Amino acid sequence: MELNKVNIPYYNYNDYGTWIRCRFPFRVQKISVDAGFTCPNRDGRLSSGGCIYCDNRSFNPGYCSRTKSITQQLEEGKRFFAHKYPEMKYLAYFQTYTNTYADLETLKKRYEEALAVEDVVGIIIGTRPDCVSDELLAYLARLSRQTFVIVEYGIESANEQTLRYINRGHTFEDVRTAVERTHAQGILTGGHIILGLPGEDAAESIRQAPLISALPLDILKIHQMQVIRGTRLAEIYEQSPFHVYSAEAYIQLIAQYIQRLRKDLVLERFVSQAPHEMVIAPHWGLKNYEFTHLLVNYLKKHEIYQGQLAEI
Repeated sequence: MELNKVNIPYYNYNDYGTWIRCRFPFRVQKISVDAGFTCPNRDGRLSSGGCIYCDNRSFNPGYCSRTKSITQQLEEGKRFFAHKYPEMKYLAYFQTYTNTYADLETLKKRYEEALAVEDVVGIIIGTRPDCVSDELLAYLARLSRQTFVIVEYGIESANEQTLRYINRGHTFEDVRTAVERTHAQGILTGGHIILGLPGEDAAESIRQAPLISALPLDILKIHQMQVIRGTRLAEIYEQSPFHVYSAEAYIQLIAQYIQRLRKDLVLERFVSQAPHEMVIAPHWGLKNYEFTHLLVNYLKKHEIYQGQLAEI
């Protein structure tokens, strides 16, 4: 599918909600599914333990469980959302762990099971930049000509030292290569970064913005660093607390960051809120939409727009 041209909307940035409404003639909602995969930095191929900040329970809804089939998870997710908009259609979001980490036939079966569910009109595949083969990309390119497909890469940082510290197991050059290969196949390509990782201050985050902007991404998710109970990062934080952003400081950082992103890059979100009981820090007391409202008001007040200081 060809990416539609969407102007920067009222929000002072290129908003995902506006963009996705231009893609479909009906409302669409993501439903997360756990397809039973793991990660190469968990199973010992690269390392064990996974990323030091990661606990998938912090973002998985209750219906998302590998003890259920993909079809069952999607049907339960549909029932969860149907009361809001009975005419809604759905995107199956393969979110948990690395959703390209298997042989091609296994992957095809799982993606196609999701697409066979009634009212599922596309898939979003969360993965790592070192786990996507040319064979898989060729298949996804063909699939994207029949239905809606996004490949979403966990990037997290453009700083090689940080990537090693958080146990990602890949380099930023791996990111660049994977994004370029995916884009070259005509597949919608997303990325995910975290601002406020240990050792990265505001200046470092802002330094990275042009590097992220230069990637041929269509969509970018930005999240704040959260310290989740039970993770290796939580142990580090409890032994030697590091800086985490207040909501006010994070809004100021986002405002500086998006000025350095190209105008056509779609920005899907700026925050993620894990369940309160799982979070050690920070505690903002804000829902995602409340944070976005504060950010939008700040951007308007200070006449800040996405792309104002972009290098490309």
